[in-house]
Amino acid sequence: MESAFIAWLRDHLPPHPLLRLGPGDDAAVLRLASERDIILTTDLLTDGVDFELSACEPSQIGRKAVAVNLSDLAAMACQPVAIVVSVALPHAGAGLLARSLYHGILELAQKFDVAVAGGDTNTWAGGLVISVTALGQVTPRGPLRRDRGQPGDHLLVTGQFGGSLLGRHFSFTPRVHAALLLHRQFELHAGIDVSDGLSLDLSRLAAASGCGAAIALETIPIAPAAVTMAAREADGRTALDHALSDGEDFELILAVPPADAERMLDRQPLDVPLTRIGRLVEQPGLWQVTADGSLSPLAARGFEHQ
Repeated sequence: MESAFIAWLRDHLPPHPLLRLGPGDDAAVLRLASERDIILTTDLLTDGVDFELSACEPSQIGRKAVAVNLSDLAAMACQPVAIVVSVALPHAGAGLLARSLYHGILELAQKFDVAVAGGDTNTWAGGLVISVTALGQVTPRGPLRRDRGQPGDHLLVTGQFGGSLLGRHFSFTPRVHAALLLHRQFELHAGIDVSDGLSLDLSRLAAASGCGAAIALETIPIAPAAVTMAAREADGRTALDHALSDGEDFELILAVPPADAERMLDRQPLDVPLTRIGRLVEQPGLWQVTADGSLSPLAARGFEHQ
């Protein structure tokens, strides 16, 4: 199966100017004619934890496996360059499953001009496991980190939040182009992508920066899917609860100096809205801004691997 699949993959990979030697040898060869730093990130997705193979198309899984890595690169405002993909396939129908996975992988790789440099495949008695490692290159302004926020920074987010399980966790667009544009045109102090939940990931950015975060709950941009989930489920969670904790929105949270935040909000330079939801504060922790302007503790909720 492996030899036939590699042959199929080589036939379907488009040429890429940075890829000197791709799948089929012991390792890939990339030519990076730059002194800028290289960024590496990896994510592993497992059947039964991150997706249900029986309930979706394999191409959706392949696309998502690439997209979550590109979202990590977007969070650091760097340019994606290449990916390597490793897959453990169930024995039954392994060849067909691999090709279907790669339809989704190649779709997103081509959209973001990312070289598919190689990887590994194997079969086993368990469920589908796919791991993607992405390589990116920082811009001349350097990487956007999560530990450089400062008290007084305004907190801006892209897009909307909540209800991703209704489909958006497969179809989201990594905010690579948005991050690169904003990093180029404005001063950004810190950033993170929302994979595990808006409140949880915001608390992580604040903690990494050695400060706290205060948000005005009425400003949170709530996705229509969050409203739908709140209406259909009997657990008592509101649409706002879903927006704060569902995760897999893969939007960006940015800590921005006040003057640049005002410019960003006035210009709205992206094809998705930018919304101010709060600010970084000196008091550690996550806080809700109440009606009288005081701060009340807010629980950070979301998905955490056990």
